[in-house]
Amino acid sequence: MYMKLKVCLVALGLLISAGLPQVVKAEQWQPLLDAELSQWRTYLGFPNAETPVSGLAKDESGDYIEPVGYDRDEWNVFSVSTDTGEPVLRISGEIYGGIFTRREFENYHLRLQVKWGEKKWPPRENLPLDTGILYHGTGEHGVDYWRAWPLSQEFQIVEQGVDGLTGDWWKIAYSQIDIRCAKNAEDETYRYSPKAPLKTFGGNDGPITCGASHNNEKPSGEWNTLELITYQGKSLHIVNGEVVMALSASAYPTNSGTKPLTRGQIVLQSEAGEVYFRRIELKPINAIADSYRHYFQ
Repeated sequence: MYMKLKVCLVALGLLISAGLPQVVKAEQWQPLLDAELSQWRTYLGFPNAETPVSGLAKDESGDYIEPVGYDRDEWNVFSVSTDTGEPVLRISGEIYGGIFTRREFENYHLRLQVKWGEKKWPPRENLPLDTGILYHGTGEHGVDYWRAWPLSQEFQIVEQGVDGLTGDWWKIAYSQIDIRCAKNAEDETYRYSPKAPLKTFGGNDGPITCGASHNNEKPSGEWNTLELITYQGKSLHIVNGEVVMALSASAYPTNSGTKPLTRGQIVLQSEAGEVYFRRIELKPINAIADSYRHYFQ
């Protein structure tokens, strides 16, 4: 019996060393970014009139009347450099749209680093640089106000808190979510506050945005570490190690009632400004960590 077991173990070791795939443990970080963007697809919406696009129809005023669509990008809106020894994704922002994961994800911890470039495009050439992480992306792209993104929840990324904060939530298409937000009486905006009552945002008639609790972004040109933790409809927006928003009851309205929105693509936005991403990685989770559970009590 001992000899048979020993032979089996030796044989197993030889098979593994021969290069057979090994099971990835659930707690391990899984890299999502490589030089070939092998785990991603793209969608580009309606270009600016000044952007040359062959085969795309325009109206009499010279504006495009149809989107670029899926997996077409001769303008290098999305490109990867490995000059620093690791893959770095550049999003030029020239055309509104997004780069999105081929796979759908549910119940995970996403971590990445982001920093701003310099280039800006219409209609935001005089506004702060802007992008975002969309999560639970579902259905066709181009169904939102800007005709660029899918139904999803947004983890906003915006330059230096001049026009909002990194970590804000925005409704994309008709997404809906509950957040503890207090209303500012002076400008009637909402900001996340752990002690405020839960309020439903988005959907058919709720407010379209709620601000993060505070600004924890580093100066422009420095890398920021952002984390998104999402589990069974709950999510946390974390900026450089600090929780700036907790959200729950992720959903969307339908003709037959509200349905959960807890699974989908991860989308990085192209939104009229240059931005860089690196070290994009994800690990599945089976619970909200004990250290974060008080945000949902």
